[in-house]
Amino acid sequence: MFERRPQRRSSLTSAFIIFELVYHSIVRSVRKSHGNAVMALLVNMMQVAIMVAVFYVMFTLLGLRRSAIRGDFLLYIMSGIFLYMTHVKTLGAVVGSEGPSSPMMQHAPMNTIVSILSAALGALYIQVLSLFVILFGYYVIVNRFVIEQPVAAFGAFLIAWFTGFALGIVLLAIKPWFPTFVSIFTTFYTRANMIASGKMFVANTLPGYMLAMFDWNPLFHAIDQARGFVFVNYFPRYSNLEYPVIVGITLLMLGLIGEFYTRRHASLSWGARR
Repeated sequence: MFERRPQRRSSLTSAFIIFELVYHSIVRSVRKSHGNAVMALLVNMMQVAIMVAVFYVMFTLLGLRRSAIRGDFLLYIMSGIFLYMTHVKTLGAVVGSEGPSSPMMQHAPMNTIVSILSAALGALYIQVLSLFVILFGYYVIVNRFVIEQPVAAFGAFLIAWFTGFALGIVLLAIKPWFPTFVSIFTTFYTRANMIASGKMFVANTLPGYMLAMFDWNPLFHAIDQARGFVFVNYFPRYSNLEYPVIVGITLLMLGLIGEFYTRRHASLSWGARR
């Protein structure tokens, strides 16, 4: 008698509701690391600045500046660190997003896809803001640099984000089944990419036997191609953008299949195993 009848919604209305839900979830994801969104941005910028300073000092003390690309040396360092930070931060955000057994999933129309999207887009939002603020500050205060192909370079930046997003979904799908493995693998992958991402060198300078140790990594290709777009005198010969895109799409499809299977077998007891 008092039962409320479900209202029919148009496709446009449903899409608007989903977009609004994703937006509020992004805000929640951004504010999760810090109650103040501005402080969350400043903390991320500080992490990038510290990493840039460490690599600058290391390259200078070890005399490795000669092996870098001819051009702005700090821009060379930042072109690798920005893509690396975006990749690993997105991976960590997606792996740490709300799973199917989370209490948030009990509130319609919230679901795991919205949670994953909000985590990935929130990480992208923070990284893009950090990228533009740091580059603007460097351009105004230190050196007026020139990026040869800024749109293409930003495209490589988005590919690094996309591959981290896709791998994060795969790990999130298997996290309820093997939580310890996912935690160890995420830490190992993040640490290994400090070297395997190729942000400390370029592919054109590597001998063949060393190139085979790195060209499996989609992030290595994205960083090397990004430097080809940033610098006018660097032409990457041993990397491409097709490989990370194909790997990212493959991982995304596998991750969505695994996430769907995991969601159907969700159990509240999984929360106690984490």
